[in-house]
Amino acid sequence: MTTPSAATPSTASGQAHGPAAPVQPGAPGGRRGSLGPVGLVLAGGISVQFGGALAVTLMPRAGALGVVTLRLLVAAVVLMVLCRPRLRGHSRADWGTVIVFGLAMAAMNGLFYQSVARIPLGPAVTLEVLGPLALSVLASRRAVNLVWAALALVGVFLLGGGGFSGLDPLGVAFALAAGAMWAAYIVFSARTGRRFPQADGLALAMAVAAVLFLPLGVLESGTKLLDPTTFALGAAVAVLSSVLPYTLELLALRRLPASTFAILMSLEPALAATAGFLVLDQALAATEAAAIALVIAASMGAVRTQVGRGRVRKAAGGS
Repeated sequence: MTTPSAATPSTASGQAHGPAAPVQPGAPGGRRGSLGPVGLVLAGGISVQFGGALAVTLMPRAGALGVVTLRLLVAAVVLMVLCRPRLRGHSRADWGTVIVFGLAMAAMNGLFYQSVARIPLGPAVTLEVLGPLALSVLASRRAVNLVWAALALVGVFLLGGGGFSGLDPLGVAFALAAGAMWAAYIVFSARTGRRFPQADGLALAMAVAAVLFLPLGVLESGTKLLDPTTFALGAAVAVLSSVLPYTLELLALRRLPASTFAILMSLEPALAATAGFLVLDQALAATEAAAIALVIAASMGAVRTQVGRGRVRKAAGGS
C-alpha cells in the first residue's frame, strides 16, 4: 500500500500498504505509458490477496495473532535490511509519528486477520475498504461524495443480507475496525513520508509494529511460531502481502499518477473475492457479488471526484 493523500482512498487491503514514491513530473503519459505500471499495481494487488488467502490456511497452525506476528516480523527484518534507515538525527516528533504509524499498522493487520478468521476474504476486504472511503468523503466535503457514500452503504446492506445475518457479527466488527485503522494508517503514512526519506519511515514503523505484536503472537501460539513449516509459510505470507507488493507499488508510482493508483486499489475487494474462491473455495452469492461491485464503484467514484476537483483547482490557479 502506498501513502495516498488523506483524501484519496487506497485499498490494500490494509494489509497491503506500502511506501509511496513521488510521481515524476516527466512521467510518461498516455495509454502505452501506463500499461507497465498498471500491470505492476495489479500484480501487487494479486500478490496481497493471495497472500491473505495463504494466511487464512495458516491460521489453524499458528492462530490469527501468530500469523500477523510472523508477517510483521519477517517484513520488518527484510525492510530494515533493504532500507537500512538512519536511527540518529530524528526529532521527538519524528519518532512519535513513526510509533503511531506502527501502532496503526499493527492494529490494522491484527483486526483484519481476526476478521478473515471468521468471515470470507472478499466480504472482509469490502468492509475494510469503507475506512479509506469514509476518509475520502470526509476530506473532500463535496455533496457528490454523499452519493458515493450512499452507494457504499447500499453495498454493505446487501453484503449483510439486510442485517448481516449471513456473516459472523464479530467478524464484521473486526473488518470495520480494521477499516478505521486503515484510515489512520493513511494519515500517518503520509506524515511519516514527509518526515523520513525514501521508505525509511515505513521500515521503522514496521519494526515498531512487529515489536508491539510479538508478545500477542507468542501468547497465542508460543513455540508453534518456531515450527519450520509454520515459519516458512509465515515468511511466504510476509513476502506476498508486504515485501513484494510494496516493491511493485514503488516501481509503479514512479510512472503512474497517484489518482490512477488509488482507482486501481479500489479493485482490491474483487481480487480478494477471486483469491478466496480459488484458494479457499469461498464462493459468493449473487447479492454478495453485487454488494462488492457497489463498494468498488463507490470507491472509484470518490477517487475520480477528488481527482476532478484537483484538476479544476489547478486550472483555476494557472489561469
